[in-house]
Amino acid sequence: MSTEPETTEDTEPGTPGTGQVPDTVGGGAGAGETSGAEGAGEAAGAEDGGQGPEAEAAGTDAGETSETEGTEAGVAQKSEAEAADADADAGQASEAEGAEAGVPQKSEAESPEASVGQVSEAEAELRAQQAERERIEQRKAEKKAPIESGTKLSGKAADLLAAVRAVESGEKPVATVFEESRPAPRRPAPEPERRPQPVAPQPAAASAAPAPEAVQAVRQVLAEGGAPEVLAPQVAAALGEGADEQLRADPWQLLRTAGVRPEQADGFARSLLGAECGPDDERRGRAVTAWLLEQAALAGHTALEMPALLAALAQRGVPEPESAVQDAIAEGEALVFQDALEEPGTPAPTAAEGDEEDVERPVRVLVGLERYALAEESLADGLGRLVNSVPKQDGSAEDWERAAAAAQGSTAELIRAVAGQGLVLHTGGEASLAEPAALLNAARTLGLRAWAAAHGPIGRSRFAALLRRSGQAADVPERADEAPAGPGDSPVATVSGLLAGAEGPGRDADGALDLDLLVVLDAPQLDVETAALLTESLPDGARLVLAGDPAVLWSVGPGRVFADLLAARICPQVASRRPDPGPLGELVSGIGIGELNQVEAPGKEVVIVPVRDAGEAVHRTVQLVADSVPRAIGVPAEETQVITPGHGGAVGTRALNAALKERLNPGPGRFGGFDPGDRIVHSPAPGRALPGRVVTADAEGLHLSCEGETVVVPKERVEQSVRHGWALTAHQAVGSRWPAVVVVLPGDAAQALSRPWVYTAFGRADRHLSVVHGVEQALPRAVAEVPAKPRTTRLPVLLAPQVSGT
Repeated sequence: MSTEPETTEDTEPGTPGTGQVPDTVGGGAGAGETSGAEGAGEAAGAEDGGQGPEAEAAGTDAGETSETEGTEAGVAQKSEAEAADADADAGQASEAEGAEAGVPQKSEAESPEASVGQVSEAEAELRAQQAERERIEQRKAEKKAPIESGTKLSGKAADLLAAVRAVESGEKPVATVFEESRPAPRRPAPEPERRPQPVAPQPAAASAAPAPEAVQAVRQVLAEGGAPEVLAPQVAAALGEGADEQLRADPWQLLRTAGVRPEQADGFARSLLGAECGPDDERRGRAVTAWLLEQAALAGHTALEMPALLAALAQRGVPEPESAVQDAIAEGEALVFQDALEEPGTPAPTAAEGDEEDVERPVRVLVGLERYALAEESLADGLGRLVNSVPKQDGSAEDWERAAAAAQGSTAELIRAVAGQGLVLHTGGEASLAEPAALLNAARTLGLRAWAAAHGPIGRSRFAALLRRSGQAADVPERADEAPAGPGDSPVATVSGLLAGAEGPGRDADGALDLDLLVVLDAPQLDVETAALLTESLPDGARLVLAGDPAVLWSVGPGRVFADLLAARICPQVASRRPDPGPLGELVSGIGIGELNQVEAPGKEVVIVPVRDAGEAVHRTVQLVADSVPRAIGVPAEETQVITPGHGGAVGTRALNAALKERLNPGPGRFGGFDPGDRIVHSPAPGRALPGRVVTADAEGLHLSCEGETVVVPKERVEQSVRHGWALTAHQAVGSRWPAVVVVLPGDAAQALSRPWVYTAFGRADRHLSVVHGVEQALPRAVAEVPAKPRTTRLPVLLAPQVSGT
């Protein structure tokens, strides 16, 4: 083992938690130094959601948790860049200091008013998706026949305004309720992940600002109830026409505003209704029921089991939970489902002739929001159409077999499966991407209009480069009739760009995507709504391949589409046999099966930097990025990514980004805290995180460069959709990879760790991984014992008929 010169800090190559202290790359404490939470501030809590981007409802774990700061800990709204991370996070990140144990986790949601009067990229995408939803509904029918700064406030009004602003800015979460109770009185906050805020679908024009007179009317009602008047634009947009009258008739409708908690809505209702206000008010029961279902969606659930929902309502002081749920169902604010339960391998109950009606089948009763219920049913229908239809005969069977014979191993299996099936699942790590690339090139040689779609721009660029290399080796001809795919003119798009029409082949006369084969990479990141739009957008006879690593963190939005499909076994599944190479591949592969192995790292591919407290963790992280990794590994600071469990706390993304900016690009922050050259992450829509850099700023806004694309963020949206990006959370980093990665595990992050979180964070490194390690044995314990938390979904039940038909 060699020791790096010009550094006094000890680090160890190998595996976190091994207790051995060989070589060094950057400073650190010696082996055996324990970690603490001194000065750690906010704790980082358990993350995941089905994996790691949140919370659970009375007895059900949510997929991913969030940071908590001064609010109750519970269902977490996740985020991907603070504030449009906060959209609804992505609507998604939260922090909690002093969180009450056992109380639900939080979420952040971006205000629909954030971009008043302007048609942003996010709004254009939402409009395009709404138009696509309307087209889908029509097609199904045919087949069946930013807040202004206000005046000084105090007391209840100030608390309410602070809560709403905190959610939108990504600093604090909404209280949530779907997490299993913890024995400890407090728990560290989990990684905030921005999830889409579950709200009723709105027409395409809904992004326009509410009329000034409507806002003024709402402002007056808010003032009467002691709520901050500056919330009027948000409330008017959330409630729509006649918002002031709705508030007077039902003050608890205030809960439909992102960031408002039931106790705050109760205070508003008391001020408006006086003696008429009571906990048994049926209006309160309906509103709290809808709010709980929204929080469950932010936690990754598409529905809640009835007992869990009733328990959560009781926890919120609703005297008659059953009546509240029935009222919400009667008013159309929720849907109820009865799904038959059958144990695998157990024959269905039988009855004697004539006694069929007396047979009782076990069922589970679920309650969910309409938008996710319809999306899940639409997804099941679309998948069924793919599974049961005959793919378009592009190329003869002999041509497909020749293409398969020219490949090897699991690549040949993939090509053969796609040749005869409309839906195929492909699993594997980073090295396995060579197989979808070979498939895409083979399909294009056969004349198919074949495209791939990645989760983000970094994944798109990486796959496009891999596709070009594979195509050159296979001598794949260019298609003259094909539109450019974006950067690099390759047939690779992002999922969001494909659906919005900004990237990809466009749509045909019927509104379907103009392609024959679509390979979706990073498939675990698909939520039910996005997956439904994709499947319904495919033309008849098209083929769909969902490819991804099932061990990474699940989607930011509700659902666990890829995992449910793998479990349902309704279509061919091809598991790649290409292992990720080198010490990093060996380390990450072991984590995937619950083992944190010590690996030999002769080239310092893996280095451990033990730390004792938060201050030391920040210091060592900055030194690794700015000095040790560039000098010892040869990877410059701009190609090194820091990943940490959460946004808040003494070693969260905010603290680390501040320290890294001071060292790498100091400046006064002339434009909203940013300077030219700053690394940033831009969230144009919920659940999307685009790494990039600040180029300049002018009257138009902040000019960014995101993976070669120029983006201009209006001044009023900068605070909500742009944050510094030297340090990210694992959920923001998923789908991307960098030459070098520094994963920071401060002492207060122990409860935030899970196997999917560690797998995802460690797996973002291509050449080098440094682990700033302060959690001691919590790391191997998390890898061995903390799997993904379950999410409640209906997709497996909806897919069951397809199982019997295959």
